[in-house]
Amino acid sequence: MNLIIRCSSLGKIMTNSRSKSDPLSKTCKSEIENLVKQELFGYKTFIDNKYVNKGIQVEDESIKLYNEVFFTDYKKNTKRLKNDWITGECDINTGEKIIDIKSSWSAETFPATEDDIDASDYEWQLRGYMMLYKKQFSELAYCLVDTPDKLLGYEQNLNIHKVSHIDPDYRVTTKMFERDLDIENQIVERVELCNEYAIKYKSKIINKNK
Repeated sequence: MNLIIRCSSLGKIMTNSRSKSDPLSKTCKSEIENLVKQELFGYKTFIDNKYVNKGIQVEDESIKLYNEVFFTDYKKNTKRLKNDWITGECDINTGEKIIDIKSSWSAETFPATEDDIDASDYEWQLRGYMMLYKKQFSELAYCLVDTPDKLLGYEQNLNIHKVSHIDPDYRVTTKMFERDLDIENQIVERVELCNEYAIKYKSKIINKNK
């Protein structure tokens, strides 16, 4: 089989193994096993929680906020790309760089400065995008916009969710990454190892009762 890994899954795929004899970590193997099962049993796994739902529902508002702060007129990208190893659809393709928009759940979870950004997982996603779209730079942009009322439920502190009165400049925090071909080679090598593991795992399922 030939698994094509989504850029959003690269953070799990690229985790380092604690074993010197096995290059694939438990997190990586678990992700591959999940993908194999989805293929064999014909289902797809969807993440459904309030944080993800907010990101989906306010994406246009976050892009609008980004444009307001940086005096741009960027539009949502709808073109998905893939190669032999990965697939992805970036949020914004400016022609010069890739921008990935993250909408924070609340003022409490919003990274107020670049140093507050934990990009450990998202950096891999952006490196996948740079590889696919052949861009030298990518930008992770955290945006803080109002949380839709229907997602608030029994939240008591609305001040951390109703934020549109705050200066727009305070509500966008970005972090830049530069393309690295050596890292992209690491992605290729890891995905190829993942495919070898996927073949073995799939065979184990198919032949378990024979």
